[in-house]
Amino acid sequence: MIFRDRTQAGMELAQKLKRYSGAPAVVLAIPRGGVPVACEIARETQLPLQLLYVKKIGHPRDREYAIGAVSLDDRYLLPNAGIGERYVTLETAQIRKRLESMESRFGMHDITLKDKTLIVVDDGIATGATLVCAIRILRKQEPAAIIVATPVASRSAAVSISQNADGFVSVQTIDEFRGVGKYYHDFHQLDDQEMADYLQRVGARPRPVTIRDSGI
Repeated sequence: MIFRDRTQAGMELAQKLKRYSGAPAVVLAIPRGGVPVACEIARETQLPLQLLYVKKIGHPRDREYAIGAVSLDDRYLLPNAGIGERYVTLETAQIRKRLESMESRFGMHDITLKDKTLIVVDDGIATGATLVCAIRILRKQEPAAIIVATPVASRSAAVSISQNADGFVSVQTIDEFRGVGKYYHDFHQLDDQEMADYLQRVGARPRPVTIRDSGI
């Protein structure tokens, strides 16, 4: 299946998440691509939507390969990453600066994640490493459950995430994965105005979740 755009993909995915309607749950969108998808889920389930700022730490020899992830106030490294502390520290600072810059355009609002079901949404998952790191960060907030939802994922990512999350939901899981963009006709990069417009359509304030520091 090739999705027309992220909105259509979100509509398809939302049908698989109807059981969470009215539950003590929060939809967490990973900017930027996860926002249009998550908005459709929030609309269908009538759940609150917030932004979850998390970004991978790339390997120094291959930036697409995740060795960890950084949030606004926390960090998680995959075991046995084998990368020097100096590189990790510098990357963490640079990534966090970019996250804070984006956050400053949308404001700030704390939300309690404890005892909530968290539905973490992205527009596609190739390896799953970044999401696994994000799950480890979110666990520190003691949620009731963490569900990862995406329109399309590789088979290997689905397996990896299923081993770390409490649930994994996708419209399609691909054995021979060709990259997320290959499954969308329209896969353009969203700008700030588009993100704000999507959030406003579902009545969500463009304010991100802050994952408070629990020790790096």
